[in-house]
Amino acid sequence: MLQFTKNWQRKGRLLALAGAAAVLLAGCGGSDDDGSVELTILHINDHHSTLDGKNRELKLKNAAGERVAVTVDAAGFPRVKSAYDDLTKGAANVLKIHAGDALTGTLYFNRAGAIGEADAALMNTVCFDAFTLGNHEFDKGDAELRSFIVNQLWKGSCKTPVISANVNFGASSALNPARSPGTVQPYTIVERGGHRIGIVGLTVALKTKESSSPDPDTTFTEEAAGAQAAIDKLKAQGVNKIVVASHIGYGLDRQIIPQLSGVDVVVGADSHTLLGPDALATYGVGTPGGKYAEALKNKDGDTVCLVQAWEYAQVVGELKVKFDGGGRVTECGGTPHVLIDDNFKVGGKDPSAADLAAFQADVKASGFLRVTKANAAAAATLKPFADTVAVFKATKVAAAPDELCSRRVPGGAGSADYSRSSADCNALGQVGTRGGDIQQLVAQSYVDVANALYGGADISLQSGGGVRVPLKGTVTAANVIEVLPFGNMLYRLQITGAEARSMVEDGLDATFKAGGSTGPYPYTGGLRFDVDSQAAKGSRASNFEVRNAATGQWEPLDPARTYKLFVLSFNATGGDGYDTLRNVPAARRLDVGVLDADVFQSYIDSLQEKDAATGLPVLRKLADGFYSTKSFK
Repeated sequence: MLQFTKNWQRKGRLLALAGAAAVLLAGCGGSDDDGSVELTILHINDHHSTLDGKNRELKLKNAAGERVAVTVDAAGFPRVKSAYDDLTKGAANVLKIHAGDALTGTLYFNRAGAIGEADAALMNTVCFDAFTLGNHEFDKGDAELRSFIVNQLWKGSCKTPVISANVNFGASSALNPARSPGTVQPYTIVERGGHRIGIVGLTVALKTKESSSPDPDTTFTEEAAGAQAAIDKLKAQGVNKIVVASHIGYGLDRQIIPQLSGVDVVVGADSHTLLGPDALATYGVGTPGGKYAEALKNKDGDTVCLVQAWEYAQVVGELKVKFDGGGRVTECGGTPHVLIDDNFKVGGKDPSAADLAAFQADVKASGFLRVTKANAAAAATLKPFADTVAVFKATKVAAAPDELCSRRVPGGAGSADYSRSSADCNALGQVGTRGGDIQQLVAQSYVDVANALYGGADISLQSGGGVRVPLKGTVTAANVIEVLPFGNMLYRLQITGAEARSMVEDGLDATFKAGGSTGPYPYTGGLRFDVDSQAAKGSRASNFEVRNAATGQWEPLDPARTYKLFVLSFNATGGDGYDTLRNVPAARRLDVGVLDADVFQSYIDSLQEKDAATGLPVLRKLADGFYSTKSFK
């Protein structure tokens, strides 16, 4: 019977067995005489080119026993490297897993050398036993993904196995096995303590095909079917300890585990889910979406341990799993280590000696806050990339006196995307009824700049997930690129009013259908509508209006009229489920040849209001009437 661990000693060294007289020392967990074995699985996911550390605020108890706001340095890949090194010491049978989405999200992705070069260099300081392809690994297409793997990730001696059991590279793909044999495998097998362990990769299927940029003939098998096929092959080879490194999201992991036979551990990713005790919220880390090392049941009725390690190089998960002689899980537990420094500040000042001691004691008592210094060698590896990025970060281009809130999908507390907005933005309530300010501003910038520089546009489209960060305060050139990091070119399409309506319905369906995601939600410039998310497909939007640029008046959308649409190349070719745009014939589409971030920068440069202190253009929220979502149900 499974005994589930609830209390782990510092650094995960001691596993307390509930109801047992003995204690199992994690560092001594080699292969036992009865054929049992203990594994330590160290894992991260979704670091998204976030290589630098950051300053974060925690709620820690001071000497008076009160929880106060304390700032501290945290996260970053040099700390990830240190955590992996420290947690490996004295632990037998360690597996090091990255569950995908290493790429896209900061300037390190595409402004610090070749695509993904900085990420690969830092990943190789850890030298993972397996790396799963996430959806964002496909953002630049199959050829760039192959270049990342072969020329960057495999540049040194590490050569981390790259895995995905459900990707089928098309005949023309640079990663087709005929052209690039062995570059991406469905699984890898490692040996620990005389035992073979299979690690299966899994990539979220629909989201990757619709919301990233794999080659047109590259497809993805349904997740459960793809995983089971790989597990069956491993079983046929006598491998009876199987870990799925799954980039499909926490909710879908929970759905497919009961469908799978032979799976023992699922190391998750994609949904950026923080797992762990409720105290994570008490300490100001974040609100957990579930337990860490949750014990579920597979199709065979055997125990499966499910974990995930949040996002952005902030957490290293440490999972301890013990197998019996037949390869079944008997025990699992662990810790989501939140990586912090110990340079505590209160109100920007050093704490008193008494408060410092109290903070240190509270960190230790938490069980998940882990004081971790940046690894010097990893920091040295990062430095030349950081120096290159610093050039981009230096230029100040705008001032945003009020936060331009980020929200992909409108909705109130508890809705699908509610936690993406800051607490201040949610308190205003406007993001709940009309969506993100920054998403809408980007969409409007396309219309305005197209009319000024690129032959005109009546309307624009920007899917909510393509805009990545809010803005507030001084805005740099780097921030502009971080808002739009995917490097999409803009197209101008000639579409009818009926097609414009269908386009909006495509985005709403991709968002609200069963298995939908938040990224496709439509933000349009020059076009507005009411949304009922609970309505049937094709009927979720109503009361469409188009802004007449000449008069400034809003007029009913004419189904028969032709409108000029300024839109990202990604959406114009059907990305995020915009099938209507993909079907627009070549005669009605033009590649304008301008980068999305450059268009947004041009919009900023055109702003007439200047900040009195700096002379920088002032970025403000649009007037209420310009928001494309007029109302949201």
